[in-house]
Amino acid sequence: MPLPLAQVQELRDRLSDRFRPWSRSAQFWVRAVDIYGSYKVCQLRTGFVKDEEEREAMWEQQHEIGAQKMYSLCSELGGLFLKAAQILGKPDLAPTAWVKRLVTLCDKAPSTPIEVVRDVVEKQFCKSFDEIFDFFEVEPVGSASIAQVHRARLKSSKTDVAVKVQHPGAEQLMMVDIRNMQAFALFLQKYDINFDLFSATKEMEKQICYEFDFVREARAMERIREFLRVSNKKPPVMVPRVIPGMISREVLVMEFIQGTPIMNLSNEMSKRGIDPAGKLAAMAKQKILTDLTLAYGQMILKDGFFHADPHPGNILICNNTEVALLDYGQVKEMPEDLRLAYANLVIAMADDDLLRTKEKFSEFGFKTWSIADNELEELFQLSLRMFDTRLPPGVTVLSPFADDSSLNKVGVESFPEELFSVLRTIQLLRGLTVGMGLRFSCAQQWKPIAEEALLKAGRIKDVKSRRPTRSFLRRLF
Repeated sequence: MPLPLAQVQELRDRLSDRFRPWSRSAQFWVRAVDIYGSYKVCQLRTGFVKDEEEREAMWEQQHEIGAQKMYSLCSELGGLFLKAAQILGKPDLAPTAWVKRLVTLCDKAPSTPIEVVRDVVEKQFCKSFDEIFDFFEVEPVGSASIAQVHRARLKSSKTDVAVKVQHPGAEQLMMVDIRNMQAFALFLQKYDINFDLFSATKEMEKQICYEFDFVREARAMERIREFLRVSNKKPPVMVPRVIPGMISREVLVMEFIQGTPIMNLSNEMSKRGIDPAGKLAAMAKQKILTDLTLAYGQMILKDGFFHADPHPGNILICNNTEVALLDYGQVKEMPEDLRLAYANLVIAMADDDLLRTKEKFSEFGFKTWSIADNELEELFQLSLRMFDTRLPPGVTVLSPFADDSSLNKVGVESFPEELFSVLRTIQLLRGLTVGMGLRFSCAQQWKPIAEEALLKAGRIKDVKSRRPTRSFLRRLF
C-alpha cells in the first residue's frame, strides 16, 4: 500500500536534513580546492615569467577569476562564508577584484519567508502577530548569515522598531561550516601561512555559538550603551535601545535607527552635491572614523567588553556625521590581565618601541620563530599589521601572501584565542580606514586611554613621566 503524500514529503524532508551537512561539506571542499589550486598554478606559472608587467597582468586575471569563484561560494552557500566574505573583502587585505565582488555581500544573505518569520515571532512571544504589531514590513531591511531585520511598529508605541529574527536551522549549518573551515585552516598553516589560524577559528566557533542567543545580545547592547553614556559627555557612537519585554532567544526588538550604511557614504555625498574626494568629505570621514575608533578604544581598554564585529554592514551614518553601531551578537569580554597587557602593547606601538613590543608579545603568550636578521623590526611590523590600523606610506594592501609579508620572516606558531576578537576588530577598522581613503593609527589615538587604564590599575605611577621612544621607524609612518 503506497504511503500517503504527506508521509512521503515528511520522509523526503528528513532525508534532506540528514544529508544536507554532507552535501554542504562536499560543495565547500570542491570549491575551496578549486580556488586554492588555481592560485597555486598561477604562482607556479608566474615563476617562469621574467617580465614584471606580464606577471602583474597574469595575477590580475587570476584575481578576477578567483573573486568570481569566491563570490559564488559565499553567496550560494551563505552561512559562515558570508562572515568570511566580510573579512576577505577588506580593501587593505584582498586584491581589488575580490573587494569589489565580496563587499556586495554585506546584508545580502537569502531571507526567510515572511510566513516563517511570523511563525517564529508568535512562538517566541506567545502572541499573534497582529496583537504585537501595527505594521510589519514584509521585505527585510537587511539579511545576514544568522538573522534578518524588519522595520515595524508596535501596538504599544508610536515609534518604529527593528525586529531581528533568527533564521531557522542556521545554527546547525554554521557548525558544519566552522568544522570545514577549521580543517582548511590547519592545512593552510601547515603548508602556506606561518600563522596559527586554527586558534583563530576556535575563538570564532565560540563567538558564533553566542550569536544565536539574542537574550545575551540584548544584555550586551544595554551594557555597552550604558558604558559609553557614563564615559562621555556625548557618546561617540549611537547604540540602539532594547525594547523591554520584547526579547527572546530567537527574536529581538530594538529601537530603529535611520541612517546611511557606511559603504554607501560616498554615493550619499555625491547625491548631496559633495565631492567624495574633496576637503569637506575628508573632514567628515575623519570625524566619523575618529568617533568610531574612540568608542572602540574605550570599550577595549577601559571596560574590556566590546562590540567585536565592526564590518561595514553594522555601521550607519546618521545626521551627517553621527555614527550608529549595530548588531551586538559578537561581543567579547577580555580578562583583566589581557586587557592591561594589550594596553601596554598599544603604548609600545604608539611610541615605536621595538624592544617593548617584543616583551609584550611574550607576555601575551605568543610563540614566534624568525629567520630575519632584523628580528625586532620585523616583529614590530607584524604587531602593527595585527594590532594597529596604520599603513606604511604608499601601501594600501597588506596581504599575508605577499613576498614582503612579515609572516614570511616571523612565524606565529601559537596565537592566544582570547585575542582573536581584538585582532579581527582591528583588521575591520583598518579596512574601513583604507576604504575611506584615510591614514590613521588607532594605537596613537588609544595611547592616552591605555595610559589611563594602566594608571587606574596601579601598573604605572605617572603618565607624564613616560617618554615616547623615537626609532627610525617613526619616519615610515
